[in-house]
Amino acid sequence: MKPLPPDSELVAALRAGNGDAFASMLDTWSASMLRLARSFVSTHASAEEVVQDTWLAVLKGLDAFEGRAAFKTWVYRILVNTAKKRGLRERRSVPWTSLLPQDEDHGPTVDPARFQHADGAYPGHWRESPAAWTSPENTALNLEIRQVITTVLEELPARQRAVLSLRDVGDHTAEEVCEMLQISAANQRVLLHRARAVVRARLADYLGDGTGAGQ
Repeated sequence: MKPLPPDSELVAALRAGNGDAFASMLDTWSASMLRLARSFVSTHASAEEVVQDTWLAVLKGLDAFEGRAAFKTWVYRILVNTAKKRGLRERRSVPWTSLLPQDEDHGPTVDPARFQHADGAYPGHWRESPAAWTSPENTALNLEIRQVITTVLEELPARQRAVLSLRDVGDHTAEEVCEMLQISAANQRVLLHRARAVVRARLADYLGDGTGAGQ
């Protein structure tokens, strides 16, 4: 896929009504926008509507873009605000602002039972070494593993799911995620760490690691 031009050129083309520029932007960003929108709403169809509404808002608000942030960040902020409003209307979950940090940002990221206690031979070390997983080449495209990951993502709290989607699926930087979601750097790190830990634990169980959470 051909990379998009610099922000100044892209915005100028969009303001001039350049259809090719808009089509390129759609092709480049829509998939990751859809994944992010799905973090806030109840169905794939709702997420698609959020993305459509976002593009309409972007086109209508182009004159308001002042270049203080990257154009992509500006677009994603519109997406997040649109998705949050849609999610609240659907009564899918509690409001974003009421997801207090202690609900998801504290506590152990790995089941403490997996480690040796103070009276063990090596306190704090694994009780049993995690079993070796099969090679990524053999499992990365496995449909069942994809389904496991998809299921875990659906179960994550909204903020964890949004951060993980942006960082590990969308390949955005930490700084971009903080700007898009308007969260602190520390909060972004904690949310990402906790989300990754949940996914890792579920995969460990699925791949036969007998020391997985809940064992």
